[in-house]
Amino acid sequence: MQHDAEALVLDFGGVVTRTLFETHDLTERALGLPAGTLTWKGPFEPATDPLWRSMQADEISERDYWRIRTEEVAGLTGRPWTAMSDFVKAARGADPDAVMRPEALAAIETARRAGKKLAILSNELDLFYGVEFRDKLAFLKDFDVIVDATYTKILKPDPNAYQLCLEELDLPASACVFVDDQARNITGAAAVGMRTVHFNVLNPAASYSDALAQLGLAA
Repeated sequence: MQHDAEALVLDFGGVVTRTLFETHDLTERALGLPAGTLTWKGPFEPATDPLWRSMQADEISERDYWRIRTEEVAGLTGRPWTAMSDFVKAARGADPDAVMRPEALAAIETARRAGKKLAILSNELDLFYGVEFRDKLAFLKDFDVIVDATYTKILKPDPNAYQLCLEELDLPASACVFVDDQARNITGAAAVGMRTVHFNVLNPAASYSDALAQLGLAA
């Protein structure tokens, strides 16, 4: 029987935080836009979001998707944004805790109390959110490792992205449970031998229950 894993490795946006798709109401209020202005819903209504479908088909990157959305919202608000982090800081900067997934915080605490290592493996943590956003999140102090491609320049699903995280955790791939909402990143993690949970933004509780089960823990 396979032994329990020793580390929970999480993507950040969408996995730890609620997606921008889920918080259009908060964004509209923060930016002074009329309710219902933002209609793109990504994975929640892919049939009505052709740009999301292009990203899922690898025709554009995730960074391309959010660059275009940032430019659109900048046009609506008349703000001189030049980066995704400008958009996120304006939409979420005042109260980052309001967009955290409660299921994520509960799972992180369960893993921490059980003595499991904690890691973030993100393609764009500070690029999208800004350093100030991260500094406001007290729970991140409990993480043993944060690997952010904003600085490493090595993007998932490149195998080297996962290897950097494994080296910092000082654990073999088989001892780590990796959670991400993008299928390509899950495929990359599985290829290096990590245990994986393809995070379902439509059912966060089930995804975290699966991750904790692989850690030998009850949700």
